Amino acid sequence: MSLKKWSGQLPLHLMILPGLILILIYNYGPMFGFVIAFEKFVPAKGIFGSKWAGLDNFRYVLEMPETKLILLNTIYIALMKIIAGLIVPIVTALLLNEIKKEFIKRGVQTLIYLPHFLSWIILGGILIDILSPTNGIVNQFLGIFGIEPIYFLGDNSWFRFVLVASDAWKEFGFNTIVYLAALTSINPALYEAAIVDGANRWKQTLNVTLPGMAPIIILLLTLSLGNVLNAGFDQVFNLYSPQVYETGDIIDTFVYRIGLVDAQYGVATAVGLFKSVVSMIFISLSYYIAYRFANYRIF
Repeated sequence: MSLKKWSGQLPLHLMILPGLILILIYNYGPMFGFVIAFEKFVPAKGIFGSKWAGLDNFRYVLEMPETKLILLNTIYIALMKIIAGLIVPIVTALLLNEIKKEFIKRGVQTLIYLPHFLSWIILGGILIDILSPTNGIVNQFLGIFGIEPIYFLGDNSWFRFVLVASDAWKEFGFNTIVYLAALTSINPALYEAAIVDGANRWKQTLNVTLPGMAPIIILLLTLSLGNVLNAGFDQVFNLYSPQVYETGDIIDTFVYRIGLVDAQYGVATAVGLFKSVVSMIFISLSYYIAYRFANYRIF
């Protein structure tokens, strides 16, 4: 690169520099802490003074009786969230696309998009009040039909459903906008040709709309593979309790308890490192699939 061209781009590089420094400090700097996974870490001795343990922490985690259950919970909840996060916004986008009044469509989009901006601390408090077995509005409504109160957040048979449904409620508005944007890219001439061939609205949806949305659907689905081990710490932590550990405990909440609560820092780091390695593999796989089938590229 010539000196003249470099000097012309220097202001742009200087603008990037603060963000790059922050990434190096907060994203890459802490990665050195993965050494704790191979130590019997004692905070008073620090990383360099703690005794080396090799793979003992990993063996300890694999021998724990709850490890298999926690892994299954994480994968099950994450997969259900991915499926719900795919179906609900697609259906909503198709329904909104049929609304002819533009102000109604915009109003509905705004209402369903608002929960995306709320944290799980706020939404967790709202859900606890709504789903309360004593005075929650849901159980009061069920009581009208003679149904006994349901302890949604304390019953293992209901807790996973609450996690998936509430996550879909929070995020489907954002994904709906993505699919609505995909709908605008479909050539209107295809609908005109379908009408000439005698296709009704249902057949137009099956043969024109969904195939036109297919590239975006495949792209978002493949990219979501990287979140298979991310079942949502913020959500689960604000909603779960010891009564639902059997079906609601995930890797992130398990790491929190054994690391910060029980002070088993080496074991917690080992679990976190294992999750990071597996997640990296899934993310790499998802980007490859997105490139292979949806022609998606990072740059």
